[in-house]
Amino acid sequence: QVQLVESGGGLVQAGGSLRLSCAASGRAFSTYTMAWFRQVPGKEREFVSTISGRGSTTLYADSVRGRFTISRDNAKNTVYLQMNNLKPEDTASYYCAAGGILMRDKGSYDYWGQGTQVTVSA
Repeated sequence: QVQLVESGGGLVQAGGSLRLSCAASGRAFSTYTMAWFRQVPGKEREFVSTISGRGSTTLYADSVRGRFTISRDNAKNTVYLQMNNLKPEDTASYYCAAGGILMRDKGSYDYWGQGTQVTVSA
């Protein structure tokens, strides 16, 4: 069992930056693929980025590639999402997820956090 708690969301102007954190409880954090998804009301939860257990492989959605960076610190059981050059269309609730396979499909992830809100003003 893994429990995930996100933090770091907030209100920022377009062009600004935020860093999201996701702290995981439980053992064997480094064996889990970790991912970030986001969701706006009325829409499907969409893939943002994922990182392998040791951090050697990452994937990004086309909409965030070059602006967002995912990383992890296995000693701290934490995964991060550095978001730069934020745009109003990045406004969403951001969710951390843990799973066993490096995939863009949300169905591949077994554990989810409660989410943190990111709002980007124009």
